[in-house]
Amino acid sequence: MTTPLDSRQLRAFMILARTGSFTRAAKELFLSQSAVSHAMKALEQEVGCRLLDRVGKKVALTQAGEQLLHHAEKILNEMQLARTALEHLGKWGQARLRIGASSTACRYILPPVLSEFKNDYPQCVINIGAGDAADAIESLQNNQIDLAIVLQPKHEDEFDLHPLFEDELAFVLAPSHPWATNGVTRAEVPKQHYILYQKNSYTLRLIEDYFRKEKMVLNTVMELGSMEAIKELVKLGLGISIIAPWIAEKELQEKSLVALPMGKRKLKRTWVIASRKNRRLSIAEETFIKLCRSFAGKMVTTL
Repeated sequence: MTTPLDSRQLRAFMILARTGSFTRAAKELFLSQSAVSHAMKALEQEVGCRLLDRVGKKVALTQAGEQLLHHAEKILNEMQLARTALEHLGKWGQARLRIGASSTACRYILPPVLSEFKNDYPQCVINIGAGDAADAIESLQNNQIDLAIVLQPKHEDEFDLHPLFEDELAFVLAPSHPWATNGVTRAEVPKQHYILYQKNSYTLRLIEDYFRKEKMVLNTVMELGSMEAIKELVKLGLGISIIAPWIAEKELQEKSLVALPMGKRKLKRTWVIASRKNRRLSIAEETFIKLCRSFAGKMVTTL
């Protein structure tokens, strides 16, 4: 494989070709004449032919030198364009931001954050991959996304985690349910009909583990993949759910749903933004995380 030419030698060569003088080239490059001479000898050795004719203090290009100059101008111009593009990428929002998030995060967290983000980075191309936490983590591992809004993963040492907020799950039920008036009866908890988020979700595993420690088994569970559908079925009195109150903030304010604590022992979750381990974040990514954190306080509802 051919070794790429040294860009510093090419730049010195172009300046020398333009000025026709080692003295003037050295002055423009802030180098000594011997350093410029050494660079040209190294370049000639690299390409395997003579590039310059030295006549006294004057320098003229050989035919090979003229050919190299033609290509060097293109090479260094492309390198400058690349540098400029990267500077714009970092400074002016002409970037790409790939986000993985659950349907819940896409529905309730991302809209206000992205609305603010686009004001700061109008040229940024944003791609959003909706899926469960497991899907987002897998996409992150495969470099298909840059950031994942997820519940704190078990194998957290594999990622850099940027904490967002902590929420508490609660019983959510229709106002017509007896618990809405009389409060939660512990003995009745296992007997209720539950409408919960789908089985392979991390939240459902947290719920199952919670009741296992409470030495309870939920007898009847309907699993759905849509929080909106879950809330509508609960409104109709077809069962109760266990969700974070901020997901049902509108319904709770309208009093079409009621939220009650699950018990003395709380069931809490930690939301984070995960990125690949030891990867330096771009300015756009850092801004996105800060905006998410600024909205995080709105995600917490006191029961």
